[in-house]
Amino acid sequence: MRSRFSAFAVRDEAYLLRSWDPLTRPPAVDFDPGMRWVRLEVLGSTDGGAFHGEGTVAFRAHFTDGGRAGAMEENSRFRRHEGRWVYLDALPED
Repeated sequence: MRSRFSAFAVRDEAYLLRSWDPLTRPPAVDFDPGMRWVRLEVLGSTDGGAFHGEGTVAFRAHFTDGGRAGAMEENSRFRRHEGRWVYLDALPED
């Protein structure tokens, strides 16, 4: 999760696409030029250990957009694909 946040912050499209599950990966990442990712808070996680095939990470990502501060929250689902953890999708909000 932290590496994907960092990739969004520096706009590393190649890394983001490599770390995205092929089942849900978009053809490209559309970065908003006015948005700057500034801080990540990991709120919790489930599974995701050495013996798991799936896991989740709940997080809050802080950003500025046109100079205005904001944050987004997501509970992301990850799975192992070819031995690596990849982002699958966001779980629906409760």
